[in-house]
Amino acid sequence: MNETEGVSLGGLVDLAARSFGGRTVAASDDFFAAKENLLEPGRGQFIPDKFTDQGKWMDGWESRRKRRPGHEYLAHDYCIIELGQPGDVLAVDIDTNHFLGNHPPFASIDGLSAPRGSSAEALSALRWQELLPQSSLRPGSQNLFITNSFGSAAPVSHVRLNIFPDGGVARLRVYGRVQPDWSQRRLDEATTAELATVAPDAVDLAALENGGMALACSDAFFAPMHHLLLPGRAVNQGGGWETRRKRAPGHDWIIVRLAARGRPRLIELDTNHFKGNYPDRCAIDAIDAPAGTSITELIASERWTRYLEPVAVSAHERHFFHELRSDAPATHVRLCIYPDGGVSRLRVWGQRDG
Repeated sequence: MNETEGVSLGGLVDLAARSFGGRTVAASDDFFAAKENLLEPGRGQFIPDKFTDQGKWMDGWESRRKRRPGHEYLAHDYCIIELGQPGDVLAVDIDTNHFLGNHPPFASIDGLSAPRGSSAEALSALRWQELLPQSSLRPGSQNLFITNSFGSAAPVSHVRLNIFPDGGVARLRVYGRVQPDWSQRRLDEATTAELATVAPDAVDLAALENGGMALACSDAFFAPMHHLLLPGRAVNQGGGWETRRKRAPGHDWIIVRLAARGRPRLIELDTNHFKGNYPDRCAIDAIDAPAGTSITELIASERWTRYLEPVAVSAHERHFFHELRSDAPATHVRLCIYPDGGVSRLRVWGQRDG
């Protein structure tokens, strides 16, 4: 899997990913292909003989051709996206995959900070700031750009993709760093009950939406490691992290950088949809690593402390582990699975340290 096809790129999160909670709010025109396609996973597909009542079916967002006297660029199309989580936008990928004779020659990106759920009308009345000036796009390609500083203390909550003058874009990725709102916790009835006697005020230190990040793993043949930290429960087996069948001694593992240094109190491991390929056992190690510790240093370190001894895991089930061997602060955790298999979600519930 190409890393730019997932929810992460070089330590940055795709803040607009649908799996992360991103959604399209409005578009000036999506006559040929729906705006919602922009945030779908992958890079889109092309089916030569597939047509709709409007014309050729395309896996992306595509507006109709603009007609102006002299074909001057007097108008342009746009699409407004609400990010799954506000953050600092540092890079974008405007992917024109399969759009060869109908891609827009130029695009730009604007951003602003607004309440979640704001209407298109309310957003249009606000002052947008330029994140990416009008830039040339290549057809059938991933167009990666570094963005400008937002110039505001508030994180970006919405972006507007402008295309000049019209055409089609397969996917939009908005890469950045989450600015978490620790007061907002995703707690369902089961988690609330489990936390009640351990740490009622705990937050998920590993959640991607809080700034957690999967840094490295031993294997991710069937499903990428970043899925492990996504919000909600996986909708199918492809929505988690899954390794190939191990044919040699040893076990698989994954290292997660916590969103904040903290004290783990409850480990939640979900094998949802993994029925014949879940791990036999799992264990948790943690480390309190200095800022700037590299991934290779983390992998080789002998300073890892075992927080949870290997324990049996069941198929297609949420597991809660309270009895941790340590409550020392940690910056990273390592999930070990024995010997291999698939896990849909990992939650590390605890208190931030400081």
